[in-house]
Amino acid sequence: MLKRILLIAAGLLAVLMVLVIGLFGYAATLPAEFHVERSTTIARPPEVVFDHVNDFHRWDAWSPWSKLDPEAKIEFAGPPAGEGAEFRWAGNDQIGVGSMKIVESQPSQQVRIKLEFIKPFPDVADVRFTLQPVAEGTTITWSMDGKHPSWVSKTMCLVMNMEGMIGGSYEEGLANLKRVVETPPAESEPAANSTPAP
Repeated sequence: MLKRILLIAAGLLAVLMVLVIGLFGYAATLPAEFHVERSTTIARPPEVVFDHVNDFHRWDAWSPWSKLDPEAKIEFAGPPAGEGAEFRWAGNDQIGVGSMKIVESQPSQQVRIKLEFIKPFPDVADVRFTLQPVAEGTTITWSMDGKHPSWVSKTMCLVMNMEGMIGGSYEEGLANLKRVVETPPAESEPAANSTPAP
């Protein structure tokens, strides 16, 4: 009886090992880079939309993460807006710890940001806002590009990928931005926090 139990346990262990090896093997074939992108059209000219993404102080009004931790510790550094402006945050498990720095600012065209996560896991990504004038106003595209530094991160993405984690939040953020920018200033709600979003 004991021998049969041991044989069954050994068989199950062998199957488990094959599954784990297969999972890691499949993860190793996944792309080393990721790209997430969402767009919307806002009924305002590019220079107006640009001002809302080029200044971290204004992100709280539309950030999809700004209300997740009202007690988050925040810090601004560098110039008030544009290239060199920095934002650092330390919050709960939903927003973690990290920083953003504007590394390129082309008026009415593009804002590029270096995003660095410290917690819950260290990571670095390139975030961009590109603005394109159209007949209806401005089409703004919010994107994130980064790399999976190891096979472990690739494996994690099988159940928790960046598209699923970030895509929905980008859609929410752009919808908020559209509402804020298209609403006359007198009707805009006052900001309750100052936590922007990656």
